Amino acid sequence: MKPFLILQLRPESDASDDEYRAILDKCGLTPDQTRRIRVDQEDIPADLDVSDYAGVIVGGGPGCVSDAPDQKSAQEARIEAQIMALMPQITGRDHPFMGCCYGLGILAHHLGAEVSKARFGEPVGATLCSQTKAAARDPLLEGLDNTFEIFVGHKEAVQEVPEGTVHLLQGQTCPVQMIRFGQNVYATQFHPEADAHDFERRIRIYRNHGYFPPEDADRLIEACHRAEVTVPGEILRRFARRYGSGA
Repeated sequence: MKPFLILQLRPESDASDDEYRAILDKCGLTPDQTRRIRVDQEDIPADLDVSDYAGVIVGGGPGCVSDAPDQKSAQEARIEAQIMALMPQITGRDHPFMGCCYGLGILAHHLGAEVSKARFGEPVGATLCSQTKAAARDPLLEGLDNTFEIFVGHKEAVQEVPEGTVHLLQGQTCPVQMIRFGQNVYATQFHPEADAHDFERRIRIYRNHGYFPPEDADRLIEACHRAEVTVPGEILRRFARRYGSGA
């Protein structure tokens, strides 16, 4: 089968390595079934053809699409520009794509929707989401619980459902939690790769990055372990099975 292309944006090596391991685990993939590009360290080849890959998975990162140019570091601006440059291929060909957290902002911005800090940012931790009517007919969601817990933590959010997309999951405090464009282009506001242990490590890594007061880290970690976040990983597994098999 073709490999999956995994694009990572986190400049912290421990966070990037941990995210990559979590994606492999939830997807049921081995490293030799993927091509990993840490965009913080290397450029995406200008001639990259997404059709050479079974699907594209974009991980999360500390950058914000909605930040003004003078608020972005040179590295953040370069990462964003390179991911954005791939989106016309992905949406134009309806190529399998799963954007996680930052990936939703990228897709929504590309489609012309507002991504901002105006409303719907969510603190680090677990929250509930529920399926829309359209989710019952989606191959990544059909048969799953109608309401389930997810891990979130984001400063910006999509302010409305992007035109031309299907709204699949909605949240209590952030309405747009998962969308689909065409038949194969997906994005989530939450982190489908993360279980409680993954999120604990991420909280420790990012405790001084402005997502929460540093002194709250231990409390947040305890809360993550009390949550039952299991369904999001199944969504990622279904994505890998569906497109890895050539469906």
